[in-house]
Parts: sequence; structure tokens; C-alpha cells
Amino acid sequence: MFKLFISLVVGLVISPLNATTFTLANDETRIVGHNLIVLSHEEDTLLDIARRFDIGYNEIVTANPELDPWLPGAGQRVLVPNRFILPDAPHKGIVINLAEMRLYYYPIKKKGQLQQVITHPIGVGREGWTTPLGKTRIIQKKKDPTWTPPASILAEHLEKGDPLPRVVPAGPDNPLGAYAMRLAMPGYLLHGTNRPFGVGMRVSHGCIRLFPEDIEHLFGIVSVNTPVEILYQPYKAALDGEVLYIEAHETQDDIDVRDGNNMTPMVSAILKAQDKILADEHWPYAEELVRKHQGIVKQVNKSEIEVIDDVWFIHAGLAHDVKNKLSQASTSLNLNDSFWPMQGAAEGELLIGPFDSQEEATNMALEVSQLTNVSVWTALLAGDAL
Repeated sequence: MFKLFISLVVGLVISPLNATTFTLANDETRIVGHNLIVLSHEEDTLLDIARRFDIGYNEIVTANPELDPWLPGAGQRVLVPNRFILPDAPHKGIVINLAEMRLYYYPIKKKGQLQQVITHPIGVGREGWTTPLGKTRIIQKKKDPTWTPPASILAEHLEKGDPLPRVVPAGPDNPLGAYAMRLAMPGYLLHGTNRPFGVGMRVSHGCIRLFPEDIEHLFGIVSVNTPVEILYQPYKAALDGEVLYIEAHETQDDIDVRDGNNMTPMVSAILKAQDKILADEHWPYAEELVRKHQGIVKQVNKSEIEVIDDVWFIHAGLAHDVKNKLSQASTSLNLNDSFWPMQGAAEGELLIGPFDSQEEATNMALEVSQLTNVSVWTALLAGDAL
């Protein structure tokens, strides 16, 4: 009998907040989420998959270097890197790590409840227009903003033969999208975009852009005067119990000037996490992670992410409307409701399964897709998510 497994949430009413919200077990928790393998459809690009899981372009591409981002092909195993080590910073307000191009928002903790963190991918300033580091705050929120390009951007577009108007009105052609939040740093915003493929890349003139659905989400829950810290941490390390995990991102030459694969920042991150250096046998793997800078959270004493090949599920991503449709499909298909205690799941994350075979999971994925008119992927879980 097929079963619907609903991770960590009771019932089928799911708030938009749940899409990328993780609850921290305690104040020392620095690892959230889980890695996932999905089998691509013929029509998929990696960006299609990434957006449904709230992952940026660089995150999905660097995690899958052997795949063509635009034509991965049918039935390819795609690693969705949905496990994160939280930046080394206070769990307060908005924390932005330029190195991983990701934003973390810590809502004010309610009495008697655990701290939560909400995370979204971001696009940041390209080389020559680097997003500045430092502490600031939200000073204004604006729905349907107009955009007044500064003189430098007007000149840049004019030189390219693509002149801009002095003021770009609100609407589909506005690069700020439908929502903007102004920082106390003059000229810098958190905003949406009319070109979502740039989320997860260094493509902006210094502002921080989010997927349209993500900025709408944040706009509704972040208040004026919320503190914002913009930092640069390409290497992160944290303990989960007694197990050390590390995460290495590509360094950005305009921020980070060093020769070769300098291990000093990673050593510093490891010492902060566990107050002792790595054992000799683990150094080669740590050096390999720094060299590859794939941005995947990995256990330091395991060269590969463990995947349980004989436990198949189907997954529809983290989008709010898709999860509701998946819930409704479970009723229509007479699937038996049950809970699946998946480690590191986002609040409200839904799985259907497990199935006895890949074929069985794929057939159910097709049936659910036909019923809901949304893509559903055959999926495998990393071992530490079970």
C-alpha cells in the first residue's frame, strides 16, 4: 500500500512560511536541512529543479558539475543541496553570506518556542559592483517600487547602446520586481527581479535580489529596523553531535585575495566548530573539498554522500501551492496518511513513499503529475535524512 509521509507537520494546511523554514533544536544548532537526489525529467533544466527547491543557480550547478545545466537529460541523478551550515554570526535579523549567495532570516523567537531560520538564495553584486560587507538595517519597505537608475548605471547602459529611462515605472519591465526593502547603506536594496535566472549568481549592480516568491514572502514578515549583517564566509564548519561537517564555496577574487587553495580560513572554521584540528587521515578530503568548492555540506570523514538506493520516494519541491496540490492528490488517490520522521526536513516538506522499486515510484509520480498538473520527481534521500 502506498503511504503519504508528511515530515514534521501535522495536517494539510501549510503556511507559505513553511517552504524554507527550519526549526533549530537549540541555540547551538548550526546545521539544517538535508541533501536529496531527484531523477530529472526530459524537459527539466537544473534551474527548473533549483527554483522548486528554493536553490540558486550556482548552488545547483556546482553541486552537479557533470550535468549540462540546460539539458541534463531524462533520468539523471540531480543532487539538490538543501543542507546548510548556518553562517558564524548571531541568530538575529537577516544574515547574508555573499560567498554562498544565500540569505538567512531569524524571526524574533516567541516565548516558549524554539528559534527558527528562514533561508532563500540570492543574487549579489558582480565583480566591479561588489555588494558591500557590514552591519546595517531595513529602513523602508515598498510594494511596486519604481527604479531611478544612478548616473553610473545610466552611463553603462548608454555605452552598450541600451539606454534606460530616468525612472523605470513599476511593472514587468522593472528589474526591482514587485517588492523592495531599502537598507541603511545608501543605494542598496533587497528586492525581487524580473529575471529570476540571475538568482544564485553575481549579476547585480550591488543590490541583493531574490526570486519573486521569496521577496514577497520576506516582505510580509520582515519589519522596518530589522538588523542586517552582510558577511563573507566561503568556508564553514559545524558539529552535529560528535560528527564534523564542512562546506566550501568558491572564493571571490574581488573580496578574497589569497594564493592557491589556502587552507587557513577552513582551519579557522574547523577550530571554531570543535576546538581541535582534524586528524591526519581527514586532511586530504578537507583539502579536496576546498579545491572543488562545490558548496555541499559533507561529513568530513566520508568522501561521498550516502544515498539509500533501495528506498524510493516522490517529491514535489518546496513551493507552497505545489505542496497543497500534493496533499490534495493523496486524498484523491486514496493514499494512506502517515508520518515519515525525515531528519532535517523543512517545515511542511512533503514526501510520498517509500516504494519498493524505482519503477513503482516513477509510476506514482506520473499519476500525481497528471492529477495536479505539476512536475513531481522520483527521489532518493541521503542516508542522514532517514
